[in-house]
Formats: sequence, structure tokens, C-alpha cells
Amino acid sequence: MSALSSLRSFPAQSAVTAAELLAFTRSVAADAELVASLPLDPEGRTWIRLDGPGGSEAWLIGWPPGTGTGWHDHAESRGAFTTARGRLTERSLAVRLPSEGWQSLELAPDVDRTRRLEAGTGRAFGEHHVHEVLNESPSQHAISVHAYHPPLPLIRRFSRTGPVLRLEHVERPADWQ
Repeated sequence: MSALSSLRSFPAQSAVTAAELLAFTRSVAADAELVASLPLDPEGRTWIRLDGPGGSEAWLIGWPPGTGTGWHDHAESRGAFTTARGRLTERSLAVRLPSEGWQSLELAPDVDRTRRLEAGTGRAFGEHHVHEVLNESPSQHAISVHAYHPPLPLIRRFSRTGPVLRLEHVERPADWQ
């Protein structure tokens, strides 16, 4: 895991910025040996947990063709991800959702954003960022590196029908670790 040992050291409780998380994900994505060590499954996503900077949560994730996350956010964590292999598509909402007290919202017509992230390309985002990440390739796996600070307290999962976004459920760390 050469990329991990060559990264700048952060104090354990430092306030890691989204830009620092992006620098970390880019460094890890460039580590060909680490990326190649991820076992890939043709049926579902695979992942390895990594130690991120300043106590952040980080993941190396494999995406089979045609898979995605569904709409979700990362609560009060900021984050970043970089595509290491293949291409990912991110669909996001340019709107801040209320953190609680709702089950269904009608979105304005101009809030949708789409980004295509080729290998070596990444992006950072702030708190309450709502998005879905997809591997739209019909035949090739994609691999990406994700980092979040503070470590994810929860993930809210949403469904979407046209302009209507519905809160479906909330996941806690015990659900994915």
C-alpha cells in the first residue's frame, strides 16, 4: 500500500478539508498495486476500508458493470472520490436538503447536475451533498477511492420519481462495516 505510506501525516483530530480528502483519493487512485489488489465480483460491489487522513473514513470500491449507489447523502461529512479505473457517472442535486423533518420533497427543475469521471478524475463535496454514483459501462468494472470526514455518522437513502425525492431509510455505520 505504497500510496498510503507516502501521504502527508495529519493529526488524529484535525479538521480535514474536502480538498485534502480529494488529494488523498487521487494519491490512492494512482497506486496501481493497491488498486489491483481489490477483489472484483461480477455480481456486486466490493470494497476495502482504508485509513484516511486525520481519522477520516476511506474506501476502495469496485463497481461491476451497470451498478450504482442509488440516491443518498453523507449527513454532516464532507467527502471526495476519485475514479481509479474505468469511468463513473455522478448525478447530484445542486440544493441543500433539510437535515430532518421531511419524508418527501418536490425538487425545482434546475437542480440536477451530471459529471462523468474518467480514471484519474475526482471531485470533492461538502456536507449534505446528495448524489448517486453509477458505473454505466455495460462490460467493464470501475474502481474508485472515497474518503469522508468526519467518519460517516449515517447515510440517508432516497428514491426519486421525476422531481419527487423521498427519504426511504437511514443507514448507520453498523449497517456497512
